[in-house]
Amino acid sequence: MNCLIVDDNKIARTTMKQLASQVNDITVIGECANAMDAYNLLQHQSVDLVLLDIEMPSMTGLELTKNLAGKKPVIIFTTSKKEYAVEAFELNVADYIVKPVTPVRFIQAIDKAREIIQSKTEDFKVDNEEFIFIRDSNIVRRLKLDDILFIEAMGDYVKLYLPQKFYAIHTTLKSVEERLPASNFIRVHRSYIAAVNKIDTIQDGGLVINGKSVPVADAYRATLNKKMRVL
Repeated sequence: MNCLIVDDNKIARTTMKQLASQVNDITVIGECANAMDAYNLLQHQSVDLVLLDIEMPSMTGLELTKNLAGKKPVIIFTTSKKEYAVEAFELNVADYIVKPVTPVRFIQAIDKAREIIQSKTEDFKVDNEEFIFIRDSNIVRRLKLDDILFIEAMGDYVKLYLPQKFYAIHTTLKSVEERLPASNFIRVHRSYIAAVNKIDTIQDGGLVINGKSVPVADAYRATLNKKMRVL
């Protein structure tokens, strides 16, 4: 894992760097004294993990996280304050460490981050256009493509809906869309993909699959109608 350290306190950055140096699979690629420098670096450099302070001048760590678009790094907040924890976890961060950071607590957070980073490349695989393999907790599970009704993006997760249940995996909707056979699935909204052969009706700005409503955005409506051969 390559790692970026962001903290306006030089001593805190040094402490994080020393802790990170003791974990074999972490490579510290840089450190930033403020969130704006980190933002600019993350626009052109791929980073797996960010050890991020919250209270910094000009832009906070929370604000930086909210403003990151596209492929986001995994984030561990490191802060002296406990009161930001709820807001932090709403941003789907890996962990929230209150300073001073102990080696044991640091390793616990790194283990969580490592699991998320590995899941980003291993959570979703397609096999001969009949099955997909997803990581469900610590189990790799095989699902029939024909069992999937629709797929919904939820923050940093994607939910795959089946007739009786759903599975949530840590990936992006774009990644899922790229791996699904285009003959069977269609993007109908920036947050939804539908299984073409599961669509029951198209009505009132959306469609119905297995009794559940799925929105259809105007930008995708013409493509959907063409795909469905609507007369």
